[in-house]
Amino acid sequence: MGIAADIVIIVLVGLAGAYLANLVKQPLILGYILAGVLIGPYMGVIPVSDIHDIEMLAEIGVALLLFALGLEFSFSELRSVRNIALFGTPIQMILTILYGYFIGQMFGWDWKTSLWLGALISLSSTMVVLKTLMSRGLLGTLSSRVMIGMLIVQDLAIVPLMIILPQLNDIKAGLPVLGFAFLKAAIFLILIIFLGTKLIPAMMKYIMRWNSREFFLLTITALGLGVGYGTHLFGLSFALGAFVVGMVLSESDYGYQALSDIIPLRDIFGLLFFTSVGMLLDVSFLISHIKIIVILILLVIFGKGLIFASISRLFGYGNIIPLAVALGLFQVGEFSFVLARVGLNTNSIDTELYSLLLTTAIVTMFITPFLSGLARSFYRLKKYLPQRELLETLNIPETGLKDHIVIAGGGEVGGNLARIMQRLDLKYVIVELDHHRVEQAKKEGFAIIYGDAAQPVVLEAARIRDARLLIITTPSAVISGSIVDHVRTINKNLSIVARAINREHMQALHEKGVYEVVQPDFEVSLELIRQVLIHLNTPLRKINDFADIVHKELYAPLYNSEQHYSTIAKLKSVSRGLDLRWFNVPEDSHFIGKSIGRLHVRGETGVSIVAIIRDDQFFPNPETDFVFQKTDLVGVIGEYGQLEKFKNYMAISSSNPSLA
Repeated sequence: MGIAADIVIIVLVGLAGAYLANLVKQPLILGYILAGVLIGPYMGVIPVSDIHDIEMLAEIGVALLLFALGLEFSFSELRSVRNIALFGTPIQMILTILYGYFIGQMFGWDWKTSLWLGALISLSSTMVVLKTLMSRGLLGTLSSRVMIGMLIVQDLAIVPLMIILPQLNDIKAGLPVLGFAFLKAAIFLILIIFLGTKLIPAMMKYIMRWNSREFFLLTITALGLGVGYGTHLFGLSFALGAFVVGMVLSESDYGYQALSDIIPLRDIFGLLFFTSVGMLLDVSFLISHIKIIVILILLVIFGKGLIFASISRLFGYGNIIPLAVALGLFQVGEFSFVLARVGLNTNSIDTELYSLLLTTAIVTMFITPFLSGLARSFYRLKKYLPQRELLETLNIPETGLKDHIVIAGGGEVGGNLARIMQRLDLKYVIVELDHHRVEQAKKEGFAIIYGDAAQPVVLEAARIRDARLLIITTPSAVISGSIVDHVRTINKNLSIVARAINREHMQALHEKGVYEVVQPDFEVSLELIRQVLIHLNTPLRKINDFADIVHKELYAPLYNSEQHYSTIAKLKSVSRGLDLRWFNVPEDSHFIGKSIGRLHVRGETGVSIVAIIRDDQFFPNPETDFVFQKTDLVGVIGEYGQLEKFKNYMAISSSNPSLA
């Protein structure tokens, strides 16, 4: 079967490796690399027949990785930590490259190999760091914002490094080539950005009219790979073109959809890439060079960690942040593999350096969760500053949070709740993990905490112990269940209102002690049915009776086991049985010039007049001596039959002989 059989082997062994990585709570890429080692030429447990073809497919994986990186890139991500991200990261990379050069010289390597080593270890792992921060519930902390900002700039730096480093092979000939490469890159960037921002949005708008997700995916894939191939023909990096077109797409209205659609494709080709990385690892070489490998790993951990800590201090970050950043970003990243492959393909580095780098990267990635978890313990030993790092909070009242409402989720539902609570002058705070939603909430002046509501440290920052109510807006059953579990360990008696996606989710929340559950899809469908029946002139009483029956069928477990919910449900049923309607007083109505008491409205019709609007004046609960005028708008409440009686009673003309 040739390459088809090789791909099948890679996917199956990659799946096994990913499963093992997941068992030990490590990034899946480590499992892919392990799979590559097993099927590579040096181990040959399950040999692949044509490594060269796999490497060619892996190039597509690199392009898709950078295409997705371009789609994810946003300057708004760097806004809150822009100084250390935009200026501190280049300083960190330069210092790390010099440090790597020093290590290479210490090992007796030539200057070119030493510089390559420095460049390769200057990059950290976005995948590993994000996974570690999420698993420990620290994505809302200031140190996490610093780390993410620096990682974004590091990932962007891979593009110029891929252009510059291969030219070191012949420095004299390389300088003109390098200058010409940058000139071509500049021309290409200007051309693709200028044309792309004009043509791509128009093309995507046309494509979206087809309403075909398959065609949309095909289009964005063709754009990423097609422009990448164009840059290759232009004499530049294939991956550079994919990255640039990703950036252009990210600024359009279709960036988020493009990213969500391309990620599965990126991950499949990413499997091929990281597997091909592992194929080049010579295990016998590593065993024979174990001493230098251990030394290199230790030098990277301590040296790189010290550089990150120093940069953090230099840019004014104190407390635990320098230590957290140092223990979070010391590892060698996945984009170092991309750069190393470029070095191998251009004969800039040999397999010895490649194997050393690969081992260093794998080991440092593997131990990152363990070392980063020690940051708080090490910091406490200093007893110099408070032990806990505060999460990033925005617009929190000066009086603090007490007797407030916590909204878990700041999306459209959470935002609407916050707006209503602001109008009602209620104290609240939103907990949201998505950075874009946090920025939007910040613009609207919402009180918000950037963090994961499923983590105890974030719930404590939201003062869940002192809250009067928790509203969970997320539709995810796993997330909402986790939030409820952690909340119950902190505040057992807190009332919780949660959103459920289906009957099973509702039942699961109920079993966790949540009895106020809303199922949006069900409520929408029920309201649509109500509107249909109203349009068909069905009596309101019948509509409300039908709605009550359907509600009871869905929420039966809650009705049966929670007295409080049952009482609320009965009140809702009664209130739905009484309809508030507004009627204009007809010009010739016998109401004009007469008082409510004289007309005996309640005795004649059974309704209650609850409000009257006259011009711009509003009269709530008018007294019996209130006299009607022909411009009045009358609000009455009652059952369907009573409302019909009132309508007919008001319509009686003042010239009717029966009134004489």
